[in-house]
Amino acid sequence: MKKIDILKGLMPVLFGLLAIPAFSKIVLPEIFSDHAVLQQQTEAPIWGKATPKKNVRLITSWDNQTYNVPADSNGDWKIKVKTPTAGGPYTIAISDGKELVLKDILIGEVWICSGQSNMEMPLAGWGKVLNYENEIAAADFPNIRLLHVQRATSVKPETDMKTVSGGWQVCSPATIPEFSSVGYFFGRELFTKLNIPVGLISSNWGGTVAEAWTSGESLEQMPDFKDSIQVIRNEDPAIQQIANNPNRATVLHNGMIHPLIPYAFQGVIWYQGEANADRAYQYRDLFPLMIRDWRKLWNRDFPFYFVQLANYMKRDSVPVESHWAELREAQFRTLRLKNTGMAVTIDIGEANDIHPKNKQDVGKRLAYIAEANTYHVPVVFSGPLYDSYTIEGNKIRVTFKQTANGLKTNDGKALTGFAIAGPDHQFVWATAVIDGNEVVVSSPEVEFPVAVRYGWANNPDCNLYNGTNLPASPFRTE
Repeated sequence: MKKIDILKGLMPVLFGLLAIPAFSKIVLPEIFSDHAVLQQQTEAPIWGKATPKKNVRLITSWDNQTYNVPADSNGDWKIKVKTPTAGGPYTIAISDGKELVLKDILIGEVWICSGQSNMEMPLAGWGKVLNYENEIAAADFPNIRLLHVQRATSVKPETDMKTVSGGWQVCSPATIPEFSSVGYFFGRELFTKLNIPVGLISSNWGGTVAEAWTSGESLEQMPDFKDSIQVIRNEDPAIQQIANNPNRATVLHNGMIHPLIPYAFQGVIWYQGEANADRAYQYRDLFPLMIRDWRKLWNRDFPFYFVQLANYMKRDSVPVESHWAELREAQFRTLRLKNTGMAVTIDIGEANDIHPKNKQDVGKRLAYIAEANTYHVPVVFSGPLYDSYTIEGNKIRVTFKQTANGLKTNDGKALTGFAIAGPDHQFVWATAVIDGNEVVVSSPEVEFPVAVRYGWANNPDCNLYNGTNLPASPFRTE
């Protein structure tokens, strides 16, 4: 047979090989890898690519349950597996003819850790938290697992994302240094209290605004963002990749949150707000909108616990207006949203560093909220929160919630941080006295008081706590 005839005979075979899709075997998103944690006692979605129209079989070792589903014409498939109570390690075998096995899978509690730089701040690297060398050396927790989402922007909602390390990692001194310190200290506290596996998904980007983390569909409901969303939707994705600006509306949601849908998890911890501090009144609507947006996308009102901004910048000698105080107030107001919680950090910031080093207490305070409200552990989870006030002659009496074991100062000295104003709304420092679970505020300079503020500054000097040593949130009554 001539060579040319042989080639002609091979041509259909060669073209047939070229036509075989690149995903002719099971391909999984990086969120499914060895060492992963699946949320316990739920129907956890697992999805990926396979040969189009082929049957996909999945077997879970914890119950030897077999699931079957056909891949669609694009090769996409999804299976919901029933997860048991916390435990492991297990395996998950997936096949469309060629088997792929996920090993060392744990069942436990999964939390998303998101926000800007104070959530992103690693234990080492540029972060260097308090006592970081010892913290890293002690980070030997095989039942805590880490997934670090790679930074990515997109003008359209993505279905896949990359991770910094190619999948889940076991928490160890080798893997923890570049991971979110707040996320780690939160997870460590949960693991210590609950003694079950914990999975932490870190998806954050320093210096970013809340609107970047919110879907375009939800942002369009706010007039401030409607036009910018239309511009982004009409853009060429290639142009966006060149720009790579993380502070454009919805681009981080598209690139770093949307690809996580519909992964099963318990809740979210969030540390962000510094980048929106000059637009606090807008944040009153934007922040709860973002929370509701994420809940809508997962179709579940999951717990959402966040950090109120810490004290920062030079301390003022007289009462003044403050953008950071206004942003903290916007965060406080978000507690009106169902199943939310706020960790107050007004006492652990640093005047000269927007990235305070004490991330241990931040993680613990977030964990207290989760322990009390999600896991029903009997623990005090909040410091005093402003509730109401009454005017009594030349004094104002302020009442609080979350006064566990009574109000006190953390230093044993007189209360600081309170200011009072009359009808002219000119605030002056006030004398404040604890009276049971209330505080009575007055000043000889104000005969007819109308309003009280507490901790109302970028970096206030304030010392009101409850009996379990958790600080009161700043507030204003007007």
